[in-house]
Amino acid sequence: MKRLIAMFIVVLLAFALVAGCAKKVAPPEDVVIEMWTQENEKEALPYLQALAAAYTAAHPNVTFEIVSKETEVLREDFQTSSLAGNAPDLLWTVSDHAGPFVVAQLIQPVDSLINMNDYVESVVMDNKTWAVPIAAGNHLTFLYNKKFVAEAPADSDAMIALAKQLQADKKVTYGLVFNQLEPFWLVPFLGGFNGKVFAADGVTPTLNTPEMIAALQFFYDLKFTHKIVPVEADYSAADTLFKEGKAAMLINGDWSFSDYATVLGADLGIARIPMIKSTGKYPAPYTAGKYYMIAADVTGAKLEACADFIKFATNYENQIQLVTQYKRLPGLKAALADPVIANDPILKGSAEQMSVGTPQPNVLEMRAVWDAMKPEMNKVWGGKMKPADAAVAMQAAAEAGIAAQK
Repeated sequence: MKRLIAMFIVVLLAFALVAGCAKKVAPPEDVVIEMWTQENEKEALPYLQALAAAYTAAHPNVTFEIVSKETEVLREDFQTSSLAGNAPDLLWTVSDHAGPFVVAQLIQPVDSLINMNDYVESVVMDNKTWAVPIAAGNHLTFLYNKKFVAEAPADSDAMIALAKQLQADKKVTYGLVFNQLEPFWLVPFLGGFNGKVFAADGVTPTLNTPEMIAALQFFYDLKFTHKIVPVEADYSAADTLFKEGKAAMLINGDWSFSDYATVLGADLGIARIPMIKSTGKYPAPYTAGKYYMIAADVTGAKLEACADFIKFATNYENQIQLVTQYKRLPGLKAALADPVIANDPILKGSAEQMSVGTPQPNVLEMRAVWDAMKPEMNKVWGGKMKPADAAVAMQAAAEAGIAAQK
């Protein structure tokens, strides 16, 4: 039944989107575009499938093979398949993949193919644009269930007090949930304590700092001092607890909005992550987006078809469709100015969070930083390491990882 519903959605979207497809002469030969995406059935995969179907309806000799992969699996598989000479032609993926892909010369610049002045932002390295924005944002935000929370807490102290009260009143099992395993969820709080992962040069890690220690201590206290989060929670667990009404507040990304809106309806609230009381600063999640990237060895008719599909997929009509259906901020400047965003409380909340975010670094060193942060952060979460010791270990691991890349 789920498959039938998904197929029905794809068909409906295809009919809705085909009207926006440019009426132009297709490449003179049959073209099959293999496209990988890290979207899934719960996110924007049906939308992408519908875009491809609509494009093929207008250009029958251009067809698509779409493969969905988990984000890190996509990165690893693309690198491996590129080296083996059998890479996919087109990617829909996250911005931080651009760094390693550019360094390894696995994707090609799009400046000569697409008018990048039409877009909100782009991935620019070595004075070249390497990707076309699909959606701006990709940032974490604060979500809450209005059945339990009338309005978003003003600051971290208020959030903690509210969570404790809701648990004491047995209205929820947990006041707050989020993915405890990934450092992407730690970065906003590092920003809230005035810290960054890199020095001013953008490549030297700064993880052994008082700011990192404060952020790790804040995380530790949520579990062991305030006891408002689960003992363990990965992405799936946090997602389920919030959907089932067992958790009142959640920190998750803009990619999840449409799914939660379907489950909670008018009870879904979205706002900035509450300000850190001790610093007076809002947590600063990484902001970036989702992007189309073209493999380095794509040429000729296939390259022409990829570029034309990207133009179609990011035109005004299709960008607004993405906004209204998936509650994501668009990559096209004209669509970002549409009243549909200002008039939608979910999109408005997302935009407000993005306004205090930090652009995610697209440098190769970022991979070493992620790999260094994760195990030490998890040791703090597990009560096996003190925040100060974790910060020292993170710095050493990051420096070693960066050295190994050279």
